[in-house]
Amino acid sequence: MIKIMLADDHHMVRGGLRAMLEKEPRFEVVSEAANGQEALDLLLSGTGVDMIIADLNMPEVGGLELTAQVKAKHPKVKVIILSALDHEKVILKALKAGANGYLLKNSSPDELIFAVKHIQKYNQYICEEITTRLVNRLLAIPDLVTVKENYDLEFTSRDIEILSLVAEGFTNQEIADKLFTSKRTIENHRQQLIDKTGSRNTVALIRFAMLHGII
Repeated sequence: MIKIMLADDHHMVRGGLRAMLEKEPRFEVVSEAANGQEALDLLLSGTGVDMIIADLNMPEVGGLELTAQVKAKHPKVKVIILSALDHEKVILKALKAGANGYLLKNSSPDELIFAVKHIQKYNQYICEEITTRLVNRLLAIPDLVTVKENYDLEFTSRDIEILSLVAEGFTNQEIADKLFTSKRTIENHRQQLIDKTGSRNTVALIRFAMLHGII
């Protein structure tokens, strides 16, 4: 039996995952947390789990910090990040933090079940969509070169998520709806990114992000 904890700030998402996972006889969802801190508190209280399936962006303690703390304090517990964010830099950060797996939220139920089994046995899994895209990207590069970044800025997963949505042409209101927040919050975050990068406007901000491989 594989004992699983779900960590996601959306109750409906957790409910859907629970229903999906518990169709598999070898899986048992033993606990749920609305954020990373709740997950850590449950572990501290003695809740025994083999694996945590966690969202990347959660209030209080997000998926990356949760992963790092779990690996430091509960090294036998495996962590799968389940996120809508598919950017290579974020995936790399998750793996460096100690994540055993990374799946996109549009992955099929069969792939999620396979990932849980595979990680329990072989320790690591990255979803097929990401793996295929990375391989195709590598095949399209004629020569591998090392490029030194000429800036000393840190970008959070939420920064990258908003930058990507802006680059795709979504309005502040549309981005707010997608991220379950307010239009004002997105407007403020966009301005903070403009100020952070020293960009003159949104167009220059997106150009900066693309030139430096952030998106």
